[in-house]
Amino acid sequence: MPQRSTGDKPLILPSPPSAVDGGSGHSPPSRRASLGSPPSHDALGSCSQPLCQPPAGKRDPRAAPETRHVAAGPQSTVCGWRAFAPECLRAFNTPRAFLLFLCAAAFLQGMTVNGFINTVITSIERRYDLRSYQSGLIASSYDVAACLCLTFVSYFGGTGHKPRWLGRGVLVMGAGSLVFALPHFAAGAYEAEGAEGLGACRANRSLACGDRASGLSAYRLVFMLGQFLHGAGATPLYTLGVTYLDENVKSSHSPVYIAIFYTAAILGPAAGYLIGGTLLNIYTEVGRQTELTTESPLWVGAWWVGFLGAGAAAFLIAIPILGYPRQLPGSRHYVVMRASETCRLKDRGHEAASNPDFGKTIRDLPLSIWLLLKNPTFILLCLAGATEATLIAGMSTFGPKFLESQFSLSASEAATLFGYLVVPAGGGGTFLGGFFVNKFKLRGAGIIKLCLFCALTSLLAIFVFFMHCPNVPVAGVTASYHGGLLPQGRLELTAACNAACGCRPELYSPVCGSDGLTYFSPCYAGCPEAAEPGPGGQKVYRDCSCVPQNFSSGFGHATAGKCTSTCQRKPLLLGFMFVVIIFTFLSSIPALTATLRCVCDRQRSFALGIQWIVVRTLGGIPGPIAFGWVIDKACLLWQDQCGQQGSCFVYQNSAMSRYMLIAGLVYK
Repeated sequence: MPQRSTGDKPLILPSPPSAVDGGSGHSPPSRRASLGSPPSHDALGSCSQPLCQPPAGKRDPRAAPETRHVAAGPQSTVCGWRAFAPECLRAFNTPRAFLLFLCAAAFLQGMTVNGFINTVITSIERRYDLRSYQSGLIASSYDVAACLCLTFVSYFGGTGHKPRWLGRGVLVMGAGSLVFALPHFAAGAYEAEGAEGLGACRANRSLACGDRASGLSAYRLVFMLGQFLHGAGATPLYTLGVTYLDENVKSSHSPVYIAIFYTAAILGPAAGYLIGGTLLNIYTEVGRQTELTTESPLWVGAWWVGFLGAGAAAFLIAIPILGYPRQLPGSRHYVVMRASETCRLKDRGHEAASNPDFGKTIRDLPLSIWLLLKNPTFILLCLAGATEATLIAGMSTFGPKFLESQFSLSASEAATLFGYLVVPAGGGGTFLGGFFVNKFKLRGAGIIKLCLFCALTSLLAIFVFFMHCPNVPVAGVTASYHGGLLPQGRLELTAACNAACGCRPELYSPVCGSDGLTYFSPCYAGCPEAAEPGPGGQKVYRDCSCVPQNFSSGFGHATAGKCTSTCQRKPLLLGFMFVVIIFTFLSSIPALTATLRCVCDRQRSFALGIQWIVVRTLGGIPGPIAFGWVIDKACLLWQDQCGQQGSCFVYQNSAMSRYMLIAGLVYK
């Protein structure tokens, strides 16, 4: 999009006494006006058709009886790093180029925080002996950091040099990725070789508790620190980044620019699920040979590799962002366009907020907060965002685990499948939300109605959780050794067919019998010898005394890994999950646009910061913790670590779906 440079000439702007004035030499002028001072009764609807009615007789800024001169020297729009500002960088000094780098940062943030971390949750639970609520604490640490930093960043960054705040935030985010990968190098090598061989009946023996690695769960503090740095570094992206884009493009183009930015942020997690799922197929000790297979519950993939790459990429992305000026060339031209859209302010508080020096000192903070608290539209948008954030945070953290349990998949397969859902649904919904606002010229109440329609549609779709896939029967856990059902919570792992083996519950290594039952381990299946390579490359145990032979006398065989699910409801369940995701994200850009239009012009960055605080405090932080606690309640079989409870091995699918349904209905 072509930009017009203002050169060295002063720009003459209208200065109506009650209009929002963004033309300070110290802070970049904002492109779009506020939707007026949000009165306590009709904050958004009064300016809905069109955005705001300009005062009569002041459509031409040059004809205004009262003018204001704004210096527009080129020194504030030069792209470079302090004294180093080569001429060749001028081609990148445009809104589109900045959008490219900002999208790269948002993509990286989404890929790391909402992609890699959610993908590796199961792996780090297994590797570091964590429970689901503890991994939920790790996920919530991101939002805790954001809540602590948002007020400071949005308030002072809103009147400061936004690109520098953004670039430094990306650097901190990169440091968080490196810290998150640190436990892999500090905890020592993962020793699980030979564990499957110990599981056979004649070779079975228990692992001595004194030989087991202890204290691994303490590494959750390192993970929480890494997530804390992720949250602190990403704080400027969705407050200062959005307002910087909004300030430097036309009013009609702003929703599309913001939609592209948020689409990149949504595609990031999708890439994280796909890349992270691929990395989980590589053994965590890269280069070391192991007898474990990806289907084994003892398998831990190379979860840490993605974080090293993300840390390096963050440092590379931060460099060009740090070189952008306080405002882009031609952005002051949009102040003239915006002046005709500015709503008249109606009270002294909003007159103070229109002052160009408002918000530059801590003394203005109480008034800024009070003005937002008096805005009912803003408050209700914040609360609606918090309820959506609870579901998004909970489902994105434990969505792969839900698919893994429902469809009897490996961790990498579940992460990849969840990524296939998020790519078109999350990314497409986010982009379409901004497209619809721009295409249909939605203003005020029309935007809110679109958000309401999306919320109601996703509410109806969430009833799909009435359905669930039946559990693949596990001998001694959900089914008896003769094929009958066991009462919930009753474990009968030992039977006459394996009583002589002396099997130990510490060695969980499921095998799929030829009778269709999953057995706790080769020992509990009564398999006397170690596995042999099968025709498909899988390990096969022969002559297992607990596995009946279907068509002849003698004992059956068992294959390493869980039995696959034959759930007929899989397409329907995935289809309605797609609908829930796409309509949830379809409302994100309209809701953000409504927020920007219902607050005073100079409060937009601060308003987004306050909104994110509410969203994270009420939604993002409790969401993963609550969902992790709920999922723990659906566990049927816990890992036994020398008398202490470890991670969960088997979940009850019906209970998990029921809890998902209840949580979805309550919050929707």
